[in-house]
Amino acid sequence: MTVYVDDMRARFGRMTMCHMIADSDDELHAMADLIGVKRKWHQAPPAHDSHYDIALSKRAKAVAAGAVEITLRQCAAMSAYRRMTQLPLPKPHMAELMFANFIKARNELGRG
Repeated sequence: MTVYVDDMRARFGRMTMCHMIADSDDELHAMADLIGVKRKWHQAPPAHDSHYDIALSKRAKAVAAGAVEITLRQCAAMSAYRRMTQLPLPKPHMAELMFANFIKARNELGRG
């Protein structure tokens, strides 16, 4: 089981935010509790994929506690894979490859 934090840098008021996702909600909430993020900030289905938007200071705490750093692209691909398949999160590099193959196949079908 793994918690991931991406490299997004989105402004929200005075803060700069990134995403935190995990293999399971239990693990996601455990990390949120550990780094001091309130559960009311959890974004959940059906409106969102399960994640927290966290400030960079909390990201640093998550990484120090064992979270794996990923790119925004990897985060999006991992979340899309889980949403489309209802399967656990794939490893970051595999998610990018699978999502790229999915887009390629979809585009080829659209041309036919």
